[in-house]
Amino acid sequence: QVQLVESGGGLVQAGGSLRLSCAASGRTFTMGWFRQAPGKVREFVGNIRWSGGFTSYADSVKGRFTISRDIVKNTMYLQMNSLKPEDTAVYYCAAMRTASGRYDYWGQGTQVTVSS
Repeated sequence: QVQLVESGGGLVQAGGSLRLSCAASGRTFTMGWFRQAPGKVREFVGNIRWSGGFTSYADSVKGRFTISRDIVKNTMYLQMNSLKPEDTAVYYCAAMRTASGRYDYWGQGTQVTVSS
């Protein structure tokens, strides 16, 4: 069992930046970020393959958000720049144990609020 602990959420003005962190207690194949806004379904934000650091992003965040990892700390980051009010959501960290494509582990979520 891998535990994921997120941190770094908060309140920021539109155009500002925030960085989220997700520390994993064990090895993973791919880690990703999802978000869920009030009244909306959870959506994919982006992910990173632990080996090689390959990333992918949702179109809505491309060019603004960057996912990175620290192998030594076993931690994934989400750098969010040029934030918009529509980025307001609870952000969840998730991890795949294998290359199955299924996210096996989820964090507790951290709130990001972008004011206009």
